[in-house]
Amino acid sequence: EDRYFRYHPGVNPWSLCRALWACVRSGKIVSGGSTLTMQVARIFYPHSRAVGGKLYQIFRALQLEYYYTKDQILTFYLNYTPFGGPIEGVRAAAHAYLGKSPAELSHAEAALLAVLPQSPTRLRPDRHPERAALGRDKVLERMAAFGVWDAETVADARMEAVRPLFDDHPMMAPLLARRARAGWEAAADSGTIRTWIDPALQESLESMIRSYVAPLPAGTSAAALVLENETLAVKAYVGSADFLDDSRYGHVDMIRAARSPGSTLKPFLYAFAIEDGLIHSESLLVDAPFTFDGYSPANFSLNFSGPVSAAEALGRSLNIPAVDLLDRLEPRYFDARLRQGGLDLAYPDHAGPNLSMILGGVGVSLEDLTAAFTALASDGLAGRPRFTRDAPIRRRRMMSPGAAWIIRRILADNRRPDLPWGQLEMAESRRVAWKTGTSYGFRDAWTVGVTDRHAVGVWVGRPDGTPSPGQHGRATAAPLLFAIIDALPRHWSAPPPIPEGVSRIEICWPLGTAPDGGDDPHCQERRYAWTLNGLVPPTLPDRNDRHWMANPVAILINPATGLRVEADCPAPDPVVRLIARWPMAAGPWLKPRQRRASRIPRLDPICHRPVASAADTVRIMGISPETVFRAPGARTRLPAVTLQAQGGRGGLFWMLDGAVIARAGLDEPRVYQFDRTGTFTLTVMDLGGNYDSVRIRVLGG
Repeated sequence: EDRYFRYHPGVNPWSLCRALWACVRSGKIVSGGSTLTMQVARIFYPHSRAVGGKLYQIFRALQLEYYYTKDQILTFYLNYTPFGGPIEGVRAAAHAYLGKSPAELSHAEAALLAVLPQSPTRLRPDRHPERAALGRDKVLERMAAFGVWDAETVADARMEAVRPLFDDHPMMAPLLARRARAGWEAAADSGTIRTWIDPALQESLESMIRSYVAPLPAGTSAAALVLENETLAVKAYVGSADFLDDSRYGHVDMIRAARSPGSTLKPFLYAFAIEDGLIHSESLLVDAPFTFDGYSPANFSLNFSGPVSAAEALGRSLNIPAVDLLDRLEPRYFDARLRQGGLDLAYPDHAGPNLSMILGGVGVSLEDLTAAFTALASDGLAGRPRFTRDAPIRRRRMMSPGAAWIIRRILADNRRPDLPWGQLEMAESRRVAWKTGTSYGFRDAWTVGVTDRHAVGVWVGRPDGTPSPGQHGRATAAPLLFAIIDALPRHWSAPPPIPEGVSRIEICWPLGTAPDGGDDPHCQERRYAWTLNGLVPPTLPDRNDRHWMANPVAILINPATGLRVEADCPAPDPVVRLIARWPMAAGPWLKPRQRRASRIPRLDPICHRPVASAADTVRIMGISPETVFRAPGARTRLPAVTLQAQGGRGGLFWMLDGAVIARAGLDEPRVYQFDRTGTFTLTVMDLGGNYDSVRIRVLGG
């Protein structure tokens, strides 16, 4: 290409004269007179092919020779010269045409790439392998003629066939490269940006994600980010499913996009509540119909579970206990704590922290969310992702080490759905503390996981915000997360030590405190809880108790009737009884013995007090206990029942064995068609926590 490159000052006068003479004789351009330096000048400073443009090219070539060494100019040429089609640079050409890096090239492959810049289109090996082979052989002959390679090496190289292969994805981490070019600092002397990307892991994830989204609906993309917990280094960055696939919006970097996080903020809520002494890991919460100043959230499954522990509510991602807890913690405080830890939330215009934020009513990026989750494996310290090797480590306190350990333990105990039932991870260090999230309308599916060494964030959805019904965090994003976790480098280590201040103690339901001896009459259900700093907070006050009575409640009992009396009632020698009460809304899910133990006796008529109004009670109408339903006559279809209730506040939920089968307004009947036979508990519950239940039987025809 340029035999005298090492000797000329950027321009070879003899080559220019030869090219000019050939042009004059033939009346057209026959050969070029440009040196490698002049070709670099044309790449960096495009110009016209007229005489003025050629003179400008010569001027720029002389400048390059003045400011740069020959090796630097040759490097510019190899990195930027065209190699056919969209390929620029020898590294991209090696990957695109040969599927390997330049360091792995054979003699024949090196000669092939050396000849391509002479005529990139005419010699493209994927389109014209015969022409490419002839050009390559010409280079090999010259290498032998000049004694660079021996005759045997050249003969072996000529035997290699030119295969018409072409990979249109020679680039790695294109969205990260675009981001770097747009504004990151480069080294002052070399102009090189050095990242923490692991090439093997990056290529594996790009291929994995491209294959994963292939069967998903058109327009669906995916993104994944892998951080190292200790160093906050970004080891893999896949911002879209396929950068070159416009049908899946491959040019949109979903690692940086602010999207609704669904339920992925819940671990931080429970961590802050544990820190502030509101709950411990087994605190009694209630998953039942509630309204919070007009806001009536529902679970993803549209069913309720009744009394649940804090660990169970977080592990199952139940919505109502989380909203209840946020209402007690206060949304503005929750937002301030997240910002203190470095996680800034984006709110809609003219909106601020509110109860919907815990269910996804805010915006957050996958980058910020994954970085925040590193706190679970870093003693509560979250940090900013480090994309370049010269970026400093910046950490901020998100939560205490003890709270981080407890939350990570809860999330890690949540069984991976991709493993057979009962099978655990191969090693403690491979256990994943993971949390899913699904935004409103199935627009975003999330899963974030933390191991000893890495934090991994995954997003799946449509960048244009179109809903994807049926695609949610557990079903869509979680399998991809676990595939990425299993592809990470293996690392074996001991389980993380229990931080100072974390202890495991026995507690009792419904009070939530430690039992008073082995025969504590108020201990109806024993559990073992993780507590922080020796605090054992009692069960939160009953939201439906308008009088906020203490628990256990002290009442006076008329020993003659066993009924409740008040201090001014004319009952002789009343006795004091302590009753440990369950939250009112938990009633439909309690066992009969638990209901009996916590039921406050009705007021003795001797006190002459009025009874509660119908608005504070609800009763099932038209269905008596032990009613049997069967299809009429010879019909094989199962019977239907009219659901109707009297009284209540706010609205009614009808449940069959705890599963919601209908919602209705007050005095609004519903018809339910049974879909199975058996014995069931039919329950109606209002938004005030009042309920009524009956046992029924359903028989087939």
